[in-house]
Amino acid sequence: MAKGREQSHRDAIIQQFSQQAVPFTQVPGHYDALQLLVEMSGVGKLDEVLDVACGPGLVACEFARYAKHVTGVDITPAMIEQARQRQDEQRLENLSWDIGTAVPLAYPDRSFSLIITRYSFHHLLKPQEALSEMIRVSRPGGAVMVADVAMPPAKSAAYDHLELIRDPSHTHALTEEEFEALFQRSGLVDCRRSAYGVDIELETQIRASFPKPGDDRVIRELVSADVGVDRLGVNAREEAGKIVYTVPIAVYVGRKR
Repeated sequence: MAKGREQSHRDAIIQQFSQQAVPFTQVPGHYDALQLLVEMSGVGKLDEVLDVACGPGLVACEFARYAKHVTGVDITPAMIEQARQRQDEQRLENLSWDIGTAVPLAYPDRSFSLIITRYSFHHLLKPQEALSEMIRVSRPGGAVMVADVAMPPAKSAAYDHLELIRDPSHTHALTEEEFEALFQRSGLVDCRRSAYGVDIELETQIRASFPKPGDDRVIRELVSADVGVDRLGVNAREEAGKIVYTVPIAVYVGRKR
């Protein structure tokens, strides 16, 4: 039963992100805070980096400007195709791309000096296992970094409800406490945390999403009704005649003993 659920969920991810491969890159908020990730990671010219669930290569290509080499892995072939195109457009040579899962990662122990993932954990059935896999393939002394949605506990259920309608491959956005506990139990040392918000214009996000027929209207109604209420935890508001909201992102980084 568990295996069937995992395969069904993987199929949902591939279906969703095959459609989102191009639109994902057209949401301006997905380019936010790349420099923050670079600075927090401490990436340097000797690092061999793994970007887990790399999507269209936004993070991997940015890190390739500072690292010796970056490998991006993603379960969705269409995303890897977009990543290769981005690499070619930016004329970067120190990247390679693999199609594969986050759990398990298809790499030997101690393969990389820096492991990163952004915006992936809320799509995973078992984020704890994903973090364990990232630590496994990290070298001793290497850094492991996760950036993802982190919701206040009181807003978590409402946000998950919205995201499951917008993207059926969503599982659960960790609460701030769950994210903190994940790293505290990980065995990583020298853990540090930062945070930022991703501003998203509602109609742009809807155009980049592929919910079930008619659910775009539901998404629009849920977010619009939350203006000035903030039950969803995203500070929905009206700016220049448009509905805008801000998704809270936590960034954790720790070092393998």
